[in-house]
Order: sequence, then structure tokens, then C-alpha cells
Amino acid sequence: MNVLVINCGSSSLKFQLINSDTEAVLAKGLCERIGIDGRLVYQPAGGEKEITEADMPTHKQAIQMVLDALMNEKTGVIKSLAEVDAVGHRVVHGGEKFASSVVINDEVMAAIEECNDLAPLHNPANLIGIRACQELMPTAPMVAVFDTAFHQTMPSKAYLYGLPYEYYEKYKVRRYGFHGTSHSFVSKHAAEFLGMDLENSKIIVAHLGNGASISAVVNGKCVDTSMGLTPLEGLVMGTRSGDMDPAIMEFIAKKEGLDIAGVMNVLNKKSGVQGLSGGLSSDFRDLEEGMDNGNELAKNAMEVFCYRVAKYIGSYVAAMNGVDAIAFTAGIGENAGTVRKMVLAYLEYLGIAVDEEANSKRGEDMVISTADSKVKVAVIPTNEELAICRETVALV
Repeated sequence: MNVLVINCGSSSLKFQLINSDTEAVLAKGLCERIGIDGRLVYQPAGGEKEITEADMPTHKQAIQMVLDALMNEKTGVIKSLAEVDAVGHRVVHGGEKFASSVVINDEVMAAIEECNDLAPLHNPANLIGIRACQELMPTAPMVAVFDTAFHQTMPSKAYLYGLPYEYYEKYKVRRYGFHGTSHSFVSKHAAEFLGMDLENSKIIVAHLGNGASISAVVNGKCVDTSMGLTPLEGLVMGTRSGDMDPAIMEFIAKKEGLDIAGVMNVLNKKSGVQGLSGGLSSDFRDLEEGMDNGNELAKNAMEVFCYRVAKYIGSYVAAMNGVDAIAFTAGIGENAGTVRKMVLAYLEYLGIAVDEEANSKRGEDMVISTADSKVKVAVIPTNEELAICRETVALV
């Protein structure tokens, strides 16, 4: 069957059309600047990228453009919408309501809407995308795949904060975690690739991108993860601060004359490695070049990031009482050998040694630890779209 995978942001929309039988991507692309001036990037399998500038006042027009491109006489890959058998939607926050993917109905839509307060930038956009698809493809079954679902197996000792319990009872303030679709896919694929029994395994997944998170996975189930109520907690990231003393917010607010929204803007958009590097960049290629050229702030940013990653991995080794494998994934995890090497330098006590030749490669399934390492370390490229496709097929 053909599954259309949709990932809606507030002003963007990523898509892939996947043949679930072969798991081949028939076409993929991106709608950008929705509500501003609009741009569609479309690429059929084996074909060139096509860029179309056009007005996209809403996500409905964007999705209509995607469907038109898929059915285009010259470069389309289907002849009619009847060839789209199901649609899988990425939904960022499912709260405690969803521990797995679900077929979308009115009740599910209402429950997703109830989580809007927990993800005000993402969930409303996800809902807009679902409604647009329902309107344009009323007979195609729709499935919601949640970023938070994989982490719902965490025990209360991992997800509760040291706050008055009434805030959990009244407002569901707790750790939820994100990137769950990636963590689920990578942990399963890592076990398969490394010849391990998933049902008898301890795996740490380091999803390192502009947004970054780490998870501890025991026997295929998440027992802890670094992001919290929101994606701000945990690692130092591209532009996000990660863990810090919450009193810093009050201190900065008074010094800079900022309100809560102003401080949150600093923590989410001006911090992380971009802030640490003096505004140089949130892109690790720029930071690595800066470090090689003697830029002390770029070096500091790289070291802070890698140190934080190593600390989280170490803490999850303790949480799981051991570890069998560590998997690096996402943009930085898959491509930045320098970052992997800097992180693993802290983990030699686990009996890990880096295979320099393997670590110099990028973007493919590979083992980067030496044959005599006591813990296997691998690079596993994530594929969230394929994971969403598989979840969709399983349900419909």
C-alpha cells in the first residue's frame, strides 16, 4: 500500500509517499513559508528536485499542492488520490493520553487538542494538517504517530519532577520526552543491526541534531529520556540551553528587564552552542571549522555539548545498571565524527575504544567501536518517516 507521511510545522510541511510493501520512497518534499509567500520543493524517486513558488495561505493549500505534484502528468508518481491508501501524521505531543499510535477519529482529535497547552507551537499545526488531509482525502484512513508515545513506558521515578504533586495531578506537569519515533526506530534497528536480542538488551540512543535528546531503552522499552515537559530540558542543543538552574530565569529577567516570554526566547532561540560560541553558529560544521582555526568560543561550545552528552550517557548506564550498546543518530550523531569521538573519550571506563577509520565515515549503519570493545557503539541513521509509515500500516 502507499502511505503518505505528513509532518506539519507552524509554517512548513514535510512529506513522503512510501510504498509500504517495498519501503521505497516514491516521492518526497517540503512546503516552506506557508502563510507568507510559499514554496514547494518536490522530488520524485530518481528524479530532479522541482521548486515551485506559489501562494500557500494555509496548510490546506500546501497539501493540495503536494497532492497535485504527486499526480502531475510528467513527474507525478500516482494517477489519482485513490492510490494513497493511508496517511500517517506526526503529532508532537500526546500527553498521557496516547502511549501508542492511533487511528484518528473525532475523539482522538479532541484529545490531541487538549494537549495544545503542552506543545503550543506544534500541536495546533499538526491538527491543521490532519484537518486539511481529511477534507481533501475524506476516504483515506488517517493515523496519528506521537513523538511522546515511546517514552510513556517510563516509570514514575523517571518522569516526576521534585514539585508539589498537585501540579502533576492538576496540570500533568511531568517529563514526557520527545523524538520518540526516532528513539523507537533506532533502538530497534540497532539491536537488529548488531545481532542483539531486543527483548534482552540495554541500549542508549543519542539523537543528536539541532534539537537533541538521549534515551535509555531496556528490552525495547524506554525507561528514561533527557527532554522533559518541553523540548527545552536536557542536553545543550543548537539554540536551546538544556538543563540549568531555574533561578537563572529570575536573575536574567531582572538584569535585562525581560518578562517570562523574553527569557524563554533567550533560552529557546539564543542559547545552546550558538549562544556559547558568541553567536557564531548553531551548525556543528561551522563550530568544528572554528575550533580547528583556534576560535576559543567555538571550542568551548563543542566541549560543553560533548561533555553534557557523555554525562547523560553515563547517568543512563547507572539507571539501567549496565549497557550493551550505544547508538548515535540524527544530523550530528550520523555525520559528526569529531563529536562522536569527543563524547566517547569520556566513556573509556566502559571498555570502549573508537575505530578511527569507521568513525571517519558518515550517514550509514556502521559499528564505530573496535572489535575488542566491551560495549558496542554504532551509527544508525534515523528514519522517522519510515517509522511513521510502519505504524500506519500496522493500524490500518
